Amino acid sequence: MSEQSIGGPPRAFLIISIVALLWNVVGVMIYVMHIMTSPEALASMPAAERALMESEPAWATAAYTIAVFGGVFACVGLLLKKAWSVPLFLVSLVAIIVLYTYWFFMAASLEVYGMAGLIVPVLVTVIAVFLVWYSRDARGKGWLS
Repeated sequence: MSEQSIGGPPRAFLIISIVALLWNVVGVMIYVMHIMTSPEALASMPAAERALMESEPAWATAAYTIAVFGGVFACVGLLLKKAWSVPLFLVSLVAIIVLYTYWFFMAASLEVYGMAGLIVPVLVTVIAVFLVWYSRDARGKGWLS
């Protein structure tokens, strides 16, 4: 008897959950590199990039922290089939929106990175929206308790 026939999630649920966790762990690694940027690394950056890094307010860094760690914990919850993953994915998405609002409308990062600077933020946002939808759908199907 397959998992699907007894009301459990399909194998794709496990695959999506693992891939989502790996994606979010990569996000944490990028975040750690961002906050641990050495003075030497800062000094070697182009002036405009260095200015963006040095002027980032604490609230934007806090949003970044909430976004990446919220995403990781939400994915762990998804793997554990816990309904609390749904609000964590939503919190992570809201933090992503706050962070990118700062980057694109207050910090003028598009002036520094150009349109190519939109690729990762758009991808991150689309995946976050998908994970909110997917976790809600999983909860609605009774896969999360």
